[in-house]
Amino acid sequence: MEIQRTLTVDRSPAEVFAYLQDFTNTEEWDPGTVRTTRVEGDGGVGTRYLNVSKFLGRETTLTYQVEEVASPRRFALRGENKTLVAHDTMTLDPTSAGGTELTYRAEFEFKGAARLVAPLLAPAFKRLGDAAEEGLREALR
Repeated sequence: MEIQRTLTVDRSPAEVFAYLQDFTNTEEWDPGTVRTTRVEGDGGVGTRYLNVSKFLGRETTLTYQVEEVASPRRFALRGENKTLVAHDTMTLDPTSAGGTELTYRAEFEFKGAARLVAPLLAPAFKRLGDAAEEGLREALR
């Protein structure tokens, strides 16, 4: 399962990158996030976050770890719990007008019995992607 959205904002890549690299900011733009807490690290590779999200009425906790920091162009994390592995990648490209084109990609790999219901969740993931895009657009305005 994959969600990918691209949006253009009137902020520089450095500003957008700094905002996204603090993954606790998901509380501001990700509609599913209940809270995100940094548990270890300084935001660089290896930094760990505990993310509590609500999806389809249920709360779930994922432990995310920063896998890549290539300021101000790319930021990637891997989240995991007992039923899911998530890979979140944010790619930033400067625009000719001085803004940023941001591509946010989230890949979800279900484990165990959850793999059987994953195809049924596609519409809910599409709505989640749409809401996250709007949340990012608002937060970066």
